[in-house]
Amino acid sequence: MSSNLAYGLSAERVAAWWLQAKGYRILARRLKTPGGEIDLVARRGKTVAVVEVKQRVTLDAAAGAILTRQQHRLQQAARFLLAQKPELAQLTLRFDAMLVNRWGWPRHVVNVWNDGS
Repeated sequence: MSSNLAYGLSAERVAAWWLQAKGYRILARRLKTPGGEIDLVARRGKTVAVVEVKQRVTLDAAAGAILTRQQHRLQQAARFLLAQKPELAQLTLRFDAMLVNRWGWPRHVVNVWNDGS
């Protein structure tokens, strides 16, 4: 396993743990769709969060690593998810980011962008 993949998986575990500690239920990890992969799908109450996890040396660098093309990919993947799971379509969909570095607490950025709808 490459070190980048190992770091990415570690960041996803930390992000999932953090979200669970905040009361979210993890519905999916590394969900592959025709539109792309969703790192985490989490639910709390009537909200479903499609979560992009980024790990970099600093949290600011992680935030800067979320590119416009990734946002479009995640929007396509979320549309596929909702089509496959109609029970989720009744909930509020939100796009979040979990920013992770190696030595500090992760940062959960709620509603980091919207899908324009």
